[in-house]
Amino acid sequence: MSSKAYIAFYVLSLSIGVILSNILKLKISKEWKRSLGYHEDTLLNFTEISARYGYRSEEHTVVTEDGYVLTMFRINGRKCTKLKRPPVLLMHGLLQCSDGFLDAGPDAGLAYLISDACYDLWVGNQRGNFYSRRHLRLDPDRDPEFWNFSIDQIGVYDIPATIDYVLKYTREAKLNFIGYSQGGTTYLIMCSERPGYCDKANVFIGLAPATLGSRISLALQVAFNVARLFEELLNAINIYEVSPKGSLVEEFLVFFCRYRLPAKFICGNILAILDSPHPGSIKEETIRKLYAHFPAGASLRTLAHYGQILVTDNFQKYDYGKRGNLKVYQAVQPPIYNLSAVTVPFVGFYSKNDGMVPKESVLWLIEQLPNVLEAFEVPDPLWNHLDIVYSQFTKKMIFPKIIEYLEKFSIS
Repeated sequence: MSSKAYIAFYVLSLSIGVILSNILKLKISKEWKRSLGYHEDTLLNFTEISARYGYRSEEHTVVTEDGYVLTMFRINGRKCTKLKRPPVLLMHGLLQCSDGFLDAGPDAGLAYLISDACYDLWVGNQRGNFYSRRHLRLDPDRDPEFWNFSIDQIGVYDIPATIDYVLKYTREAKLNFIGYSQGGTTYLIMCSERPGYCDKANVFIGLAPATLGSRISLALQVAFNVARLFEELLNAINIYEVSPKGSLVEEFLVFFCRYRLPAKFICGNILAILDSPHPGSIKEETIRKLYAHFPAGASLRTLAHYGQILVTDNFQKYDYGKRGNLKVYQAVQPPIYNLSAVTVPFVGFYSKNDGMVPKESVLWLIEQLPNVLEAFEVPDPLWNHLDIVYSQFTKKMIFPKIIEYLEKFSIS
């Protein structure tokens, strides 16, 4: 089969998958799932999962200026009697949620590792995932307006509201921010669009923050381009959300991957197709859990926005078309984000084998920023994008560098 035929097949399959994921939703009881041998972590929320491994955590609610209701978690280490200051805010990537930082377990999950180092760790959730699928006025199941957002609005509203909440609650003047993939992207947008907010962090640790879209995996290219090309068509049949909780695709993956053999030989390869191969990096135990939390839901517009960035190769705002741009931006073309406004001290992580945010993209970003402390290349040549969250080797490969900079900007 030719490469064009493969692309056509992927486009058709993905389109059908998106449609089915939003039309067909399943509600299966926890009791029935337990009887079928589901991993216990797939049946619990953040506070319940962390408690299962001996950690104390709290659930907090953040309301944005435009009315979105976000859920955030605070987690404390198992043996910490005194927490280091200031607080640390950890933010997830596209189609993920806070639970992803727990899936690799206490020996490798970043939420566990950072909290065990006795930092006051807060783990956020961006609008659209299953923890932040609420609004003061809009119903996500009835009001299409709920889904009229992309990374633009997340950066302008979600990240500032989350930062303000943490600082007000802890009575601190600043925090340390760690953004993974889209979590880093939206922090960059915040600095560009909300003057003064960069000053509320001592350091910004960017774990492969996504900006430009060239040289990503074929699967991601297809996903983003389908969203970009068919956003209006899908909206016309009332599809505004991608991979919601309880969707047919999600429930099938959790069901299918609950056994070790499928997890090892099939479910792990799905991750490799989305990213790039790294055999043995992610444990079977982790793969059996992660599909309950990934994908965690997002707006179709967010994927369409990435598709626009992919074809223009500009780190720019969402393109509404000429008429829409004139109305929203008073310009024919969408504005490019002002990266010179990202004045916070920055540490950028990248790797050679990243199929979602290539090395070249992070190095380009580093050239644009005015206050770079270090560009850190993960020493493992096979290290990829999803390894940052799910690899069993996180403690060795990236955690020491994260702690190095947290220590520089913290008080015991």
